[in-house]
Amino acid sequence: MPPELYRGKVKTKILFVDDEVMILQGLQRMLRPMKDNWEMAFAVSGSEALELMAKQPFDVVVSDMRMQEMDGADLLCRVKKEYPQIVRIILSGQSDREAALKSIKSAHQYLSKPCDPDMLKNTVNRSIALRDLIGNDKVKRLISGMDSLPSAPSLYIEVAELLEQPECSIQSIGETIAKDLGMTAKILQLVNSSFFGIPRHITHPVEAVSLLGLDTVKALILATGIFSKFEKNNSFPFRIESLLNHSIKTGAIAKKLAIMENFPKHLVDEAFVSGVLHDVGKLILADNMPVQYNEVLNSLKSNNIFDVEVERQIFGTTHSAVGAYLIGLWGMPDVIAEAVAFHHSPMDYAIKDCVPLTIVHVADGLEHCVSQTDLPAANIESIDYGYLDKLGLTGRIAAWHKITTSINDESKSDG
Repeated sequence: MPPELYRGKVKTKILFVDDEVMILQGLQRMLRPMKDNWEMAFAVSGSEALELMAKQPFDVVVSDMRMQEMDGADLLCRVKKEYPQIVRIILSGQSDREAALKSIKSAHQYLSKPCDPDMLKNTVNRSIALRDLIGNDKVKRLISGMDSLPSAPSLYIEVAELLEQPECSIQSIGETIAKDLGMTAKILQLVNSSFFGIPRHITHPVEAVSLLGLDTVKALILATGIFSKFEKNNSFPFRIESLLNHSIKTGAIAKKLAIMENFPKHLVDEAFVSGVLHDVGKLILADNMPVQYNEVLNSLKSNNIFDVEVERQIFGTTHSAVGAYLIGLWGMPDVIAEAVAFHHSPMDYAIKDCVPLTIVHVADGLEHCVSQTDLPAANIESIDYGYLDKLGLTGRIAAWHKITTSINDESKSDG
């Protein structure tokens, strides 16, 4: 994550909770070098932690899982309910997997014990890195309080039915999850937590399901309910299927473009996932604040301005920032958070190379173009041609447009 996204001079207030005094003392010693950036407090029980939170605000709480009086899952559940704006991190040993599943819907991130100090520092910093992009405190609390994203009913039911089959296919489950924004985001949050001990970032739902294993996936979905089905209401501002269709197509285009530009495989995968998730902020805002989002859509119909400008006027933030904050909060790779944060404003990004952000910016504009307006490649309003020119990529637009048209034609024939 570029350093300019981290918080400035304001210290991050962190509460550490563990009922073993020796461990807390060890944390104090280990984290002493962070005293210029972090303001730390320590509690030896869940009840003491709640007392401290009632007296002063905290940005982050890091709790051990196994505690006698109140375990970490129960504590974080209370924190989520009473202080939804606080970032919640659980520490758990690999032997505590069954117990840790209790915290799936209350913790933002999961770290395995013993925890490497650098990993802890990076996890805390990354979890709040994009918070200042959200200018609306209500929206911050909303995002931090979320434990899942709404999934399209048909896909939610399809996954549940697959899991009920005696010999369900991991491949089929992963492919179905990959068609949905909410399920993709949640499964990647879980598989990339250090709790599961996977030494590299996973960026595709099929691989995520395969690595987690069928028993774990069944427990997560059927027992703990990590996915939530979208419940249609009369005030919801658009068809969720239309957002999913655009997002999945954008991901497919981004993957093709990344391959065309000879990205290494891990960046191809990250471009794909970034494309799928680039508009997840729209889903969050529309599902939780439908009346205000209707105002956005009505304003767009009557004014010739971009949706991010209207969102900033109405919400004090944009869907780009909202989506990126959730992705960072859930511990997904920085490159995905960056692509989501800047997909409408790539010139604001500090690194001036062709990266997944570049690909997603172009893929988003091209998908809108070929599916709705069919404008020529050099006349797509949402693409920043000045940005592409600085990267020396203007000459690639025609080829990118051609491959996007072929992908769109394929999807029409499949439909």
